[in-house]
Amino acid sequence: MGHRDIPVLETPRLVLRGPEPENYPDFKATFASYRSRFMGGPLNAYETWMLYAAEIGHWEIRGFGMWMVHLRETGETVGMAGGWFPAKWPEREIAWIIWPNHHGNGFALEATNRVRRHFYDDRGWEGAVSYLDPKDLDSIRLAERLGARKDHDAASVDGNDAVYRHPSPEALRGTQLAHGIDMEIAHYRDPLFKPKGWALD
Repeated sequence: MGHRDIPVLETPRLVLRGPEPENYPDFKATFASYRSRFMGGPLNAYETWMLYAAEIGHWEIRGFGMWMVHLRETGETVGMAGGWFPAKWPEREIAWIIWPNHHGNGFALEATNRVRRHFYDDRGWEGAVSYLDPKDLDSIRLAERLGARKDHDAASVDGNDAVYRHPSPEALRGTQLAHGIDMEIAHYRDPLFKPKGWALD
């Protein structure tokens, strides 16, 4: 399965498509910014170009990868979410990043929940992890809202990351957790919903 066969995933607010050349400027700006500090950044222009090439190549090599997250109403790109499994990664990862000017709208939750359902229901995955920087409290909170829990016994990428293990398909199906995720996503679609406190992706 090559990158030209990337499925399009949809949610009420979002459309997820494979990475295209026209998405590169936003990707470059994000990974050159402080926003990417927990994902290896900020990166210089060459490093950013190489990483974006890897995003596209990952689909060719693994048959899955990261989707670009677009707003359904406007087509604007607001971030990325999907699967990641480069060489020497212990397990398949579910990852996400939202562009700096779009965080706090629930887009990461909505997109990541959709890609996890795709991997579980359509690709037959029996589980996944997310490798998170221990200082990245926003991503840790998001992983926990998705039902992931810290796995102290799992192998990490480099010994400096925390491994959060997502619940299995059976542990999610028809559960209060799954209904709670759907309810939270629905709240973000409500124009009167204004979350208080820290910004939540």
